[in-house]
Amino acid sequence: MFDFMQNLDNDIRDALLAQLRNLWTHTSTAIEGNTLTLGETAFVLEEGLTISGKPLKDHEEIVGHARAIDLVYEFIRRKSDLTEKDLFDLHKAVQTERIIDVYKPVGAWKVEPNSTVIVSGDTQTIFEYASPKDVPELMQGWLALFQNTCKENTASKEAALSAYVCLHVSFVRIHPFWDGNGRMARLIANVPVIRFGYPPIIIPKERRQEYIEALAEYHLSVGTVTARSELLPDVNKLDRFKRFCAESWSESIRLLDEAHTKQRERNQQKNKAIK
Repeated sequence: MFDFMQNLDNDIRDALLAQLRNLWTHTSTAIEGNTLTLGETAFVLEEGLTISGKPLKDHEEIVGHARAIDLVYEFIRRKSDLTEKDLFDLHKAVQTERIIDVYKPVGAWKVEPNSTVIVSGDTQTIFEYASPKDVPELMQGWLALFQNTCKENTASKEAALSAYVCLHVSFVRIHPFWDGNGRMARLIANVPVIRFGYPPIIIPKERRQEYIEALAEYHLSVGTVTARSELLPDVNKLDRFKRFCAESWSESIRLLDEAHTKQRERNQQKNKAIK
């Protein structure tokens, strides 16, 4: 049991976990183009049935992401250091489209360069992520950052938010896989958040453009990461993304508050019955 679920009856706890799983899966896959609604996502995960007229790929992404959440929970319960193999296993869950292509490995670091087009005002820039040859060394640095972040002595909400921001941005900046990096970042950066006793930070699909712009602003300001550069230079430039993540946290916190309100109401009813 995670700290944020303490004092909840089993049925309310399970319902809360289902709500968080449905929302997390829906929003993270929708940001990447998945067409299933929140209600359809919940139906697929709870009933194991498909939605008529929706692509099979979209159903597989939903099931894969839910499995990835289970893996994240396993990492947290295990309370051991995160490993390269853990990241590869998570990528295999997320990357449900298995293309037999040596240049698009699943469960392994990328072997070809990847980039994106960042639009700032009227200017378009091709931004390159880390070179494939630098990824193994950079990810060792990222794993060290992850371990240090999770060992913070303070478990404050501010510490949880800062951990999420740093791990999310640095992971995306490296872009270690050929695909699935955004979903991976939104999953794995939540490990310290949950370990510190809070529900996951879930990026709303409705704010996809703001999310991309906040990340892009930082990427452009610090440039491409290499094995010889810092993972997170000029952390003050992360303020916009940090504010965005703090605002995005509101929905999972609302679901948590509702669950605890339901529990208090139930406890009050039990106390009245006893009297």
